[in-house]
Amino acid sequence: MTRRTLRILPGLVAIGIAACATTSDVDQKIAASQAKTDKKIESVETQVEELQDKQKATDSELADQKRAIEQLGQSAKDALQRATEAGVLAKGKVVLQESFTEDRVRFKTSSYELTKDAKVALDEFASRVKKLDTHIWIEIQGHTDDTGGTEVNDALGQQRAEAVRRYLAREHKVPLARMSTISYGDTLPIAPNKTAKGRAQNRRVVIIVLE
Repeated sequence: MTRRTLRILPGLVAIGIAACATTSDVDQKIAASQAKTDKKIESVETQVEELQDKQKATDSELADQKRAIEQLGQSAKDALQRATEAGVLAKGKVVLQESFTEDRVRFKTSSYELTKDAKVALDEFASRVKKLDTHIWIEIQGHTDDTGGTEVNDALGQQRAEAVRRYLAREHKVPLARMSTISYGDTLPIAPNKTAKGRAQNRRVVIIVLE
């Protein structure tokens, strides 16, 4: 080996070492970059999974609400739909439904005057409502038998519902703004109107409490 070769050799070794060092730095940078990328991907995957879980929970809640609505009577379904469309419900469910037929809230034919027994029944109902620790909406539905024409029955059903609303507001301080009324007239009978007993059952008020 010549002297010149001996002089060049240390330089080549140094270059090789530098090259190795540079390659190592690049590898470290690539590894660090890959780690950051993997972490970002993992974070995105986690967010996607969380969104999917939330969507599943929402879908499950909607399915539960749908099943609950399907189990309700027609008048309760109508009340829930009206309240939902009006934007007055937070949870959108029926928490209490009370039907005051002739045995509790009694109405004579063509009358909307509350009897003493009717007021006692409404007092008991109001007591139950006050125990509900939630934001509620109340719909009061008036019903009649088929005695009289459609217009007369519609008006009478509304008067019966309004009589109940006034009583709950005056005697039990239930906010008027949290109660609505509607008349079904004779369109939703629960018994045949062919007998006196059936007609008495149809002269009723239904109260739906929603939250």
